[in-house]
Amino acid sequence: MIMNELQKRILTSLIIAPIFIILSYLGSYIFIFLLALLYIISIIEINKISNSKKKKLFNYILITLFLIGLYFVRGKTDQEFIIFLWVSFVTFLSDIGGYLFGKLFKGKRLTTISPNKTYAGSLGSILLSLLSINVVNLLVTTFFSGNNFINISLKNYLIVLFLSLTCQFGDLYFSYLKRLTLTKDTGNILPGHGGILDRIDGMIFVFIAALILKFSNLI
Repeated sequence: MIMNELQKRILTSLIIAPIFIILSYLGSYIFIFLLALLYIISIIEINKISNSKKKKLFNYILITLFLIGLYFVRGKTDQEFIIFLWVSFVTFLSDIGGYLFGKLFKGKRLTTISPNKTYAGSLGSILLSLLSINVVNLLVTTFFSGNNFINISLKNYLIVLFLSLTCQFGDLYFSYLKRLTLTKDTGNILPGHGGILDRIDGMIFVFIAALILKFSNLI
């Protein structure tokens, strides 16, 4: 049962992630179209889990900042795209690591907001996300020319740690909203996997954080 759910999650990532990355790499109007599509779907889904006007307004701002983060972190150069790829893989691996470790090792709950979130899952998110630097550098070696690698350094591992924790916070935040509104999934656009927000909840806060890091010249 655990492996079936994990396989579904990985399969979804294997389908969505390459499409997301390819469209992001192509940039220009194609990337803007992707952002517009994400915005429309996210706004529709966010309405289902916002039980007050204040929460709805806050979440609208959140989604807007997320899309701004996607746009500016992506940038226009190959080096900026590699940074974008790195941030994306921190999110992908953090999500898979949290799910895998949480299901395999279970243990004490991290919070009452989401009964499925455990300390083991949180640790798994961090550990797997640390591989993001190696994964991106492997992709760069395979598909790109030049020396635009992500440096293996203490600073960059601390950034991964920060982004992984941010991803987990985003996941908890949207779990909190769904719990308040007694909503299981934000939508059904992905058969068997829920809505778009169910898949990118952690990414929303990560790219807002990455935008701040970029403007601070830390990435």
